[in-house]
Amino acid sequence: QVQLVESGGALVQAGGSLRLSCAASGRTFSSYNMGWFRQARGKEREFVAGISWSGGLTEYADSVKGRFTISRENGKNTAYLQLNSLKPEDTAVYYCAAGFAGPRISRPSEVTYWGRGTQVTVSS
Repeated sequence: QVQLVESGGALVQAGGSLRLSCAASGRTFSSYNMGWFRQARGKEREFVAGISWSGGLTEYADSVKGRFTISRENGKNTAYLQLNSLKPEDTAVYYCAAGFAGPRISRPSEVTYWGRGTQVTVSS
C-alpha cells in the first residue's frame, strides 16, 4: 500500500509559478514510478508529467512542455511538479500518482495509487 499526499496548490496570477509536492509513504519510494495528472471542472482527468523510479526518464504532456518540470527526491520520499508560466487553462485539481508498470507513468492505466489532489487556480 502507498499513501500519497499532495501540497502546494494555490491561487496564482497568470504568468506566475508554483511548486507542488507529493509526499509518499508505505513502500520503498524508489521502487515505483511517479506521475502528475490534472482534472479541470467538467473535464476528464489528463496526464501532465511522469518520472521513472530512478528519475532518469521523464515525459510531459504537450500542453505543459517547457513550462512544467517533474522531479523526485528518493531520499525524502517526495515527488515535485514545478509549474512556471502558468495560464488560466492550467486551472485544475492536480493529482499525484504512483505505479509499477512500464518505464514511467504516462496514462491512468499505469497508475496503482492516487493522491487526493490539490487545487491550482490561475487567474487572468
